[in-house]
Amino acid sequence: MTLTASLVECPADRLVCRNCGARYPLSPVHACIECFGPLEVGYDTAALGAVTRSQIEAGPPNLWRYAGLLPVGQDPAGRVSLNPGFTPMVRADRLAAALGMRSLWVKDDSANPTHSFKDRVVSMAATAARGFGYERLACASTGNLANSVAAHAARAGMSSMVFIPADLEPGKVVQSAVYGCTLVAVEGSYDDVNRLTSELAETDEFETTAFVNQNVRPFYAEGSKTVGYETAEQLGWRLPAQVVVPVASGSLLTKIDKAFTELVMTGLVDAAPWRVFGAQSAGCAPIATAFHAGHDVVQPVRPTGIAKSLNIGNPADGPYALDAVRRTAGSFAAVGDEEIRDGIRVLARTEGIFGETAGGVTVAVLRRLLGSGALDPDAETVIYNTGDGLKTLEAVAGLVGPSVTIAPTLRAVRAAGLMD
Repeated sequence: MTLTASLVECPADRLVCRNCGARYPLSPVHACIECFGPLEVGYDTAALGAVTRSQIEAGPPNLWRYAGLLPVGQDPAGRVSLNPGFTPMVRADRLAAALGMRSLWVKDDSANPTHSFKDRVVSMAATAARGFGYERLACASTGNLANSVAAHAARAGMSSMVFIPADLEPGKVVQSAVYGCTLVAVEGSYDDVNRLTSELAETDEFETTAFVNQNVRPFYAEGSKTVGYETAEQLGWRLPAQVVVPVASGSLLTKIDKAFTELVMTGLVDAAPWRVFGAQSAGCAPIATAFHAGHDVVQPVRPTGIAKSLNIGNPADGPYALDAVRRTAGSFAAVGDEEIRDGIRVLARTEGIFGETAGGVTVAVLRRLLGSGALDPDAETVIYNTGDGLKTLEAVAGLVGPSVTIAPTLRAVRAAGLMD
C-alpha cells in the first residue's frame, strides 16, 4: 500500500517488535515475522525532542495538540477524527477525604465524543487506515470500541462492521447501531469474537478492511499515550506519583507508562518517579492473578462479572502490563461485582462523575490498595474513568431510584417528611 502524507510526514519512522527488537517499515502489520511478537511504533527521537511545551499549548484543545509526538495526523486534512481528548482533570477532594487521601485527581475520559477513551485510539487507527488506503473500518469489541469505530466511520463517510459479544450491555449495542454500522453479535466471549475477526482479517474478502485493533494495532495503541500526555500537562507539566488504571488488554496501562517515559526523554517534564497500579474485575483478572503469583506469563481465563468492558480473558498486553507495574514498584488488585457497584456510587456521590463499570473497578481497587498499604495515601494520585455510566445503567439500576413516590400536593410532601 502507498503511504499518504499523513503517515510520511510524522515522527514515526519504523515498527519495532516488543519481544526481539526486529525493525520493520511503517505498514499495516502487527506481528513480528521473526518471533510472532507484537509490533509497536518507533520514532525518530530527534523529531520527538524538537517538540516544545509552547507548540503543544498552541495546538487545538484535543489530542491533536500532541501531533508532533504521534504516528499519524500531521496533515489535518488527512485525519479521521471526532477530535477527542483534553478531557477534564477533576480535583477529587471529596473522594480523597472519604478514602483518607491527601491529593487525588480523576481523569474523566467519559467526556470524549462517544463517551469513552476509545475515541483516542480509533482516531489514530482510522487515520492510519485511510493513509494505508483501506476502505472500511472494523473491530472486535466489548462495546466502547464498537461505538467509536461506528461513529468515526460515519464521520468519515466510510462503511464499518463491528463484532461484539451477543450478551453486551444494551446501551452499547444501541449506541453502535445508531451510527449505521453493520453490527454483528457473536455467540461467545470477547476472546471468541477476537479470534473470529483475526481470521477474517486474513481473508481476501476483507483485504480492504482495517480491523483497527488488529492489522493497524500499532497505530491504534499509540492513541492511548495522549491520556498520559494530558495527565502531565493538566498537572502543570509534571508527573503524578501514582496512577491507577483500569485493565482489560493492558494496553492503556502500558501506554500511559510509555507517555510518561517519553515526556521525560523529550524534556517536556522533569524526571520524577511514578508508580503504576492496575485495576481488574475479579470476574476477569488474569493479569492481577499472574502478578500476585509472581508469574511472567498470563494464563487466559473465561470472563464473568458485570465489568464487561474489561472482560478480556486473554489480554494481548498482559506481559507488558506486568513489566510496567513491577518496574515502577506498583501493584495489581481485583474487586468483585458488589465492590464495583459501590465504587460507581461513591464516585458519583462525591464528585458528580457517573462512571461505567470500569470506573467502578478503578475506584474500588483504589480503596483496596489503600487498605492493603500498597498505595501511599499521601502521594499525589490520578485515577482514570474511561467510560460513561449511561452505557452500563443496569449495573446500578436496581440499587438506586426514587427516594419516595408521592401525590402532587403539599400535604403529600409534608407526609413524606420532605419539609423537615
